[in-house]
Amino acid sequence: MELDNNKIVGALATVKDPVTGQDIISRRMISELRIQGHQVQFKLSTAELPEAQKQSVHFACIEAINLVYPEAEVHIHMQRDAPEGGKQSPLPHVKNIIAVASGKGGVGKSTIAVNLALGLQQLGFRTGLLDADLYGPSAPTMLGLQGQRPKVQMVHGTHKIVPLEAYEMPVMSIGFVVEPEQAVVLRGPRLAGIIKQFISDTLWPALDYLVIDLPPGTGDIQLTLVQTVPLTGAIIVTTPQELSVVDALKAMNMFMLDSLNVPILGVVENMAWFTPAELPDHKYFIFGTGGGAKLADVGETRLLAQIPLIQSVRECGDSGRPAVLQEEPNELRERLMELARALNDQTNLRNEAKAPTRIVEIKEG
Repeated sequence: MELDNNKIVGALATVKDPVTGQDIISRRMISELRIQGHQVQFKLSTAELPEAQKQSVHFACIEAINLVYPEAEVHIHMQRDAPEGGKQSPLPHVKNIIAVASGKGGVGKSTIAVNLALGLQQLGFRTGLLDADLYGPSAPTMLGLQGQRPKVQMVHGTHKIVPLEAYEMPVMSIGFVVEPEQAVVLRGPRLAGIIKQFISDTLWPALDYLVIDLPPGTGDIQLTLVQTVPLTGAIIVTTPQELSVVDALKAMNMFMLDSLNVPILGVVENMAWFTPAELPDHKYFIFGTGGGAKLADVGETRLLAQIPLIQSVRECGDSGRPAVLQEEPNELRERLMELARALNDQTNLRNEAKAPTRIVEIKEG
């Protein structure tokens, strides 16, 4: 009986990558498939797999083929070496990883991150959100997920976290595993471990964008992130206030360090002006003007959007249905969608002009 190539591929597609949960055909882990008589030969890329999982995937491939063709002799060449160019990304199935950062708290960074992620989804992109602000997780409240807990799924002998979903968008946050009133008191190594777990041990699906909401400032979480995943770029959130701009510049400069070299995709000026509900045509510049443009100019980047301070921003966030999802057209929603479109444009320009970002390897001492 002649072996059918399509049936062999179909059998291999039942084998899952224990790191991502995707099948090994979609992950392009199989190459140079050859069938000759009863012999099946191919290369299996295992560079991204933990050492303990490599043999289990190898045997799973043989078992899957023998279920369809018991007489088949399967010969697998294991490709164990990672490609040149540094460490492998734990999220190779995520096209763009965007960090949302700020120099200080209270500038609306998390509001921007959540609405940006949903705005990108509204544009038709497969988007996920990682709330990496471990000290002040906001995603559970803003997305109406309070009190929910992610499930754990066994994938080839390894426990994986299944992210929760909000408006069909996968979301992960430390707020899903601690009580809302519980203080998170963690030191550097533990912080690093949690961030790595939320990235590597979570079953993120294939995504066009993963938006990561960072804590304010420059610290362990930011450094752990750039040492764990290749960031496509970062956006910096500030208010027009001079004090906010000074602190935001520090966050921007951190990403621009030669040792990190993360592209700055743009600046978001939040709370650009205040518009009261009863006077929709009025603008009150209570935090000053021009801060976002000034920061973008210093960083030689683009002012992506100016977002006004409007009461509905707070109401939408508290209700668990972010402002960008409002059904009726309004200035706030349009400006948030403008932000999503501008970020996508900047990402495309960055990807055309620059090589893919590498995971940062910081040498101690």
